[in-house]
Amino acid sequence: MGRTFPMSGAVQEDHKYCHGCGKVRPRSEWHRKESSPDGLASRCRSCRAVDNRVGHLKRQYGLTPEELDLFVAAQQGVCCICLAAPPAHVDHCHEKGKVRGVLCFSCNAALGQFKDRPDVIRRAATYLEGNAWKPTLVAPGVYQLPS
Repeated sequence: MGRTFPMSGAVQEDHKYCHGCGKVRPRSEWHRKESSPDGLASRCRSCRAVDNRVGHLKRQYGLTPEELDLFVAAQQGVCCICLAAPPAHVDHCHEKGKVRGVLCFSCNAALGQFKDRPDVIRRAATYLEGNAWKPTLVAPGVYQLPS
C-alpha cells in the first residue's frame, strides 16, 4: 500500500515523492542514503543536481544563477573568445578569483592549457598566423632563439 502526501496523493511502493519539485518519481531517480528510513535521499536526482549547481556557483564564484544569466546576456549568448559556441563555463582569474566572463568548453580549456599566460597566448597566435620565428640549432642540443 502506498503512502499519501499533501500535494501528491497516493504514492506507489516503487516510487517516492520529492519535496523539491513536488513530483512522484520512480526509485531509480533517487540517490541512495543509508541513514534515511527508506534508504533514499530526500530529494530526487534532478533537484539535487540543480541544488549542487547553484551551490557551486555561489561557493566558487560568488554568483547566483540570475547573475550568471546576466553575464551570458551581456555576451549576447555566445562565448567571449570564439564568438560562436554557447557559453557554459565561468572563466575567472585564478589569482584574484574575479569572474571575467562565460566561455564555451573549448575556449575555457584552451586558457587553462595556456595557464592563463597572455605572453604564451600571444606567441601561439603569432605562430598560427605564420609569423613566428623558429629557434636555430647551433650545436647538438643548443638552440639560439630569435631576437
